Amino acid sequence: MRVHDCFFSHIGTATAAERQTVVITGASAGVGRATAHRFAQAGARIGLVSRDRRSLNKVKSEVEALGGTAMAAALDIADAPALLAAADKFSDAFGPIDIWINDAMATVFSPIADIEPEEFKRVTEVTYLGCVYGTQAALHHMLGRDRGVIVQVGSALAYRGIPLQAAYCGAKYAIRGFTDSLRSELIHNGSDIKLTMVDLPAVNTPQFDWARTHLPRQPRPVPPVVQPEAIADVIYCASLRPKREYWVGQSTLKAILGNIARAGGALRIWKPTSTEPQRNSRGMAAVASILQFADSARKAQYSLLTGGSDANSKSAGRRILRS
Repeated sequence: MRVHDCFFSHIGTATAAERQTVVITGASAGVGRATAHRFAQAGARIGLVSRDRRSLNKVKSEVEALGGTAMAAALDIADAPALLAAADKFSDAFGPIDIWINDAMATVFSPIADIEPEEFKRVTEVTYLGCVYGTQAALHHMLGRDRGVIVQVGSALAYRGIPLQAAYCGAKYAIRGFTDSLRSELIHNGSDIKLTMVDLPAVNTPQFDWARTHLPRQPRPVPPVVQPEAIADVIYCASLRPKREYWVGQSTLKAILGNIARAGGALRIWKPTSTEPQRNSRGMAAVASILQFADSARKAQYSLLTGGSDANSKSAGRRILRS
């Protein structure tokens, strides 16, 4: 497990991904678009996948202007046969697929009771099944060569569920379980295909503008908010040096470790005994800080999305801004 705090920014020269074939789903905006730009700067050949044809063609032009080569496939990521056909076209045009990045997502901001069954279904189809189908398409092209890298764009919310994003959190949890299962199969088979998951903090992307919502005010991310270009650098590094997971930023680290600690394991590890009251005080303080952050993030998320004026939620938001 690798924690990323921008200390891998030196990895990857301008030619590290040159002549490699890269496929990016969810490539028309946000993190997917920024990732396409990053690989374009390295001279990669990029297959771009998104449902928005107009935005996708714009990204294709941007990639070519930055020095890369691109082909666009406008399709619904939940359409497995269409995705596999697009993968075949990319491979025919650019050569064997070296890197596949699953970034497509959808979400609904809403209390669980207000989410329609079709909304749950759509978020699951795009966010979870889109990742599954993308991974299967990648494996279709990588297993025969026993070579390639699959990058799952995950989230701190794959470890810590938060209010008002149940459909999205559930899908991200599912991706983590699916990815762990695939990893165990690859290890069992002695495969050289690499699999990594990049877990993100809050990111400044258009999802907060176009995502469906049943809330009284416009959703916005909980600070601190990271720019998509910074995330793209991490994804680029992860594709070249794949580890089991990359946790991006301190907020992700605290949310994940806080959730683990909340389960009780860390509290038992650091619990002072009657004979060692001072020895473990620092450990207990560290755990308490992490737990406080996890709860603060959850409260601040609810306040930001609902427009609540609860004093504890406002205080939580200020603590997060200072973290």
